[in-house]
Amino acid sequence: MEQSSARIVFTTAGSAEEARQIAQELVERRLAACVNIVPQMESFYRWEGKVERASEWLLLIKTTSEAFARVRDTIQQLHSYNLPECVMLEIADGSSQYLKWLGENVN
Repeated sequence: MEQSSARIVFTTAGSAEEARQIAQELVERRLAACVNIVPQMESFYRWEGKVERASEWLLLIKTTSEAFARVRDTIQQLHSYNLPECVMLEIADGSSQYLKWLGENVN
């Protein structure tokens, strides 16, 4: 796999169950090689003109640039939020064996 196509996508979920459902679907559909769930963090954000605070679960989704649109669409489909976070970051470099594994596990 080319290092330039490896990506990490961030999203958050409002519950552990929702985070697990999204993670499971992304891996089962081969849209992600791995999804890490960081439990119950506290988020502060502005929504509809007010500052809000919520407990959320952070998902770190290991995927490829080619799969991003399908990852984004799947998150939108499964998510309870009206506007779920979905941002993609480039992996500039990494273990060649890990990046190869990542590429082999994403369609």
